[in-house]
Amino acid sequence: MRLATAEQMRAIDAYAIKNIGIPSIVLMENAGRGAFLLIKEYFLDYLDRPRIGIICGRGNNGGDGLVVARYLKNEGYCVRVFILGEKARVKADAATNLSIAERMGIDIVEIKDEGDFEREKDYLISCDLIVDAIFGTGLSSEVRGLEGKVISFLNDVYNGFIASIDIPTGLSSDTGEPLGIAVEADLTITFGLEKVGQAVYPGVGYVGNLEIVDIGIPSKAIDSISLNHHLITDEEIKAVLRPRPGDLHKGRAGHVLVLAGSPGKTGAATLTCLGALRSGSGLVTLGIPTSLNPILEVKLTEAMTLPLPETPVKTLGIGAWEGAKKSGINYKVICLGPGLGTHPETKEMVKKVIIEADVPLVIDADGINALVGNLDILKEKKSQVILTPHPGEAARLFGIDTKGVLDEKIDLARRISTEYEIVFVLKMARTIIALPDGSIFINSTGNPAMATGGMGDVLTGIIGGFIGQGYGAKEASILAVFLHGLAGDIWVKEHGEIGMTATDLANYLPLAMKSVIQPSEDEISEL
Repeated sequence: MRLATAEQMRAIDAYAIKNIGIPSIVLMENAGRGAFLLIKEYFLDYLDRPRIGIICGRGNNGGDGLVVARYLKNEGYCVRVFILGEKARVKADAATNLSIAERMGIDIVEIKDEGDFEREKDYLISCDLIVDAIFGTGLSSEVRGLEGKVISFLNDVYNGFIASIDIPTGLSSDTGEPLGIAVEADLTITFGLEKVGQAVYPGVGYVGNLEIVDIGIPSKAIDSISLNHHLITDEEIKAVLRPRPGDLHKGRAGHVLVLAGSPGKTGAATLTCLGALRSGSGLVTLGIPTSLNPILEVKLTEAMTLPLPETPVKTLGIGAWEGAKKSGINYKVICLGPGLGTHPETKEMVKKVIIEADVPLVIDADGINALVGNLDILKEKKSQVILTPHPGEAARLFGIDTKGVLDEKIDLARRISTEYEIVFVLKMARTIIALPDGSIFINSTGNPAMATGGMGDVLTGIIGGFIGQGYGAKEASILAVFLHGLAGDIWVKEHGEIGMTATDLANYLPLAMKSVIQPSEDEISEL
């Protein structure tokens, strides 16, 4: 599903208005009416004689709120509009709707300063629902002054429901970060397309339930803009995930080589293998330090092990790569790094694999740590690289703090992916996948139960498993991230949000894939 930035949405609106000829006030009318219908569905049908307050800014977002007020008035609801500022300063289409609202007898109050606001607080507190129509998606500067006071009131004092129009006031539509302070809504009704900032955290936590209203923008207007942000949903996955042919055998289902594990971290290696197997790999071989081979042969049943030369501290040594190449294994992809250790010789082995491997590489954990201070070695790669850091690993890799990674997550992921021509998978709530062409894909699955050790190791194996089965790096990453989260979601529905392990998640991967490939009973009944 395509996502829009504020600038892209403005351009789409402008195209619809100027090139196609749809009057802007028609778009505002459609937006307000659509918002009213959703507000009624979510709240008003369940409240007895509700009192509603609509807080409007002086721009188009306020104009949308005034349209909502008109429909509420027509339905007989008790509604009062609060204009932040002087009514005389409301302009363009919003001014037209203000004039209509006044002639309809809607109660409209000016709040010109904090004194006015203090006098209206008691009424607002008594409201069952407040509609936030202060600032829309065009906001780019920090919220201050009266608007900031109103937002603080809504978040900290008011106890009723809040519905935000287009985007919670104060939330960046591009980054999902609050611009100083942002409304914490129960429902956000956005128009045309979902915005990038509504699809990533912390924005997801501010929007509450998100609904998208079609306001009549033609597809030609949307297609006139190159939209390079996407939300991964089950529809996209259904289009990518292929059914397996009836005559498939293990030799054609992909062979994954995993180079992972060290003393105390054999679990990471095991989980990576499990991720590859549960995602459908025909064969998986784990390259492991020789002294750890007896342990892994016990831990692993379906995967094979390959004892390789080791360092004095029993991590994979510089000769491990040569041993893997001479093994005769016809592997299609290498998963490199989980639990590998950070011995200098092991780091050199990682660099050697990156430079010499002629199959795709999925690099995680200590494979990423080996690149700290040596990131340019990625420019010497022969094959496709998929880098899968969590924010802490990314912070070490780029020499910044974790907050810096989170604040700039989309731009940072895009910059690294394009500069080094790699697929960059930033693992987090709403994982971000950046492609070398500048495209961004944001995941929509996953839950807090997945906040436990080993989840990233399983994901590494899943990505490798799909590449081994013949998917490209882009498709494998998108499939893996979505299905990884979906498996976690299915587990939570059955067991609750506490106690899931990485092994549990891996074991639910077949159910996740089945839920995508096999139509539901409802879908079958519609055929």
